Amino acid sequence: MKNSGKLKQLRKRIDSLDVELVKLLNKRASIAVEVGKTKLAESKEFYVPEREREVLNKVSALSKGPLNAKLIKNIYREIMSATLSVEKPLKIAFLGPLGTFTHQAAMQHFGLSGSLNPKKDISEVFDAVDRGMADYGVVPVESSAEGAVTHTLDLFVTSTLKICAEVMVEISMSLLNKSGKMEKIAKVCSHPHGLAQCSKWLKTHMPNVSTMDVSSTAMAAEMASMDSSIAAISSEAAAKIYDLKAVERKIEDNPNNITRFLVISKKEAKKTGHDKTSVLFAIKDAPGALFKMLGAFARRNINLTKIESRPLRTKAWQYVFFVDIDGHATDKKIKDAIHDVSELSSFIKVLGSYPKSSIGA
Repeated sequence: MKNSGKLKQLRKRIDSLDVELVKLLNKRASIAVEVGKTKLAESKEFYVPEREREVLNKVSALSKGPLNAKLIKNIYREIMSATLSVEKPLKIAFLGPLGTFTHQAAMQHFGLSGSLNPKKDISEVFDAVDRGMADYGVVPVESSAEGAVTHTLDLFVTSTLKICAEVMVEISMSLLNKSGKMEKIAKVCSHPHGLAQCSKWLKTHMPNVSTMDVSSTAMAAEMASMDSSIAAISSEAAAKIYDLKAVERKIEDNPNNITRFLVISKKEAKKTGHDKTSVLFAIKDAPGALFKMLGAFARRNINLTKIESRPLRTKAWQYVFFVDIDGHATDKKIKDAIHDVSELSSFIKVLGSYPKSSIGA
């Protein structure tokens, strides 16, 4: 009885705190409405990624436990998503269908209160943002296991859209089906990358079961939801959406598989002091041209975190280079380096400067 009485008292304290929390959340939302009106009157952007990053970093540093910094960030991301929807609901296009890792990246970055709209392919995401049908788009750009997503890189060559943020997602694969049991699985379906990332596990545990490539891990989950003989290699998020059970979790061969996603928009992000800049350029055909290009950054001690080449489709046997740089395009040394590179280039474009991301942030 004593324990029952103590539990009742603790629950009363929680109920009392919930009353205060709801009051405070609505008070915060009311101020957000006023912020929205002010932004509208001053023709300012409703969504400001650098301001969001500032708030998330500040509140996570305030917590002394038991909620750790990551949990506080997750809670506040949803609070900010909800209050932003009161100001102006955001429309976000992403590479679908529902349950893909791009969907997970969009939810991780924007929270659950935005209007998330799946698109059939990456070019449709670019088109939706370009036409104003979406405020932002989320697309994959590279995987630590499988390398660059070349379709995304190619679209940046002709697009006028800017990169305003990046999202890092830790990729964990599960084998899913209707029953949650290995028996009666006749076929395993997934995106080619999903099958490749789990090839060792499949050879060890399901050597006699055939595999099938499909357009996305989410489509595989949808197929498994309609056919009990099919299992999907997909995400836990897809399991919830398509009402599937996990036969086995974390079956990826490489447990450190991170996929990087980009948030694209017509708007540019402001400087935060912890930024990354993406640039693409095509070099003029001359001896040592690439060496000179890279030298413009090396002389100024600028760190290049990525360099990727792709064929320039408009000209045979010429290539465009994608470079990620530590720092903001307005930093003097980066600005000077880009100027020097432009002198040597047949084509150059700054895709955007944006806040650096970390896993789960």
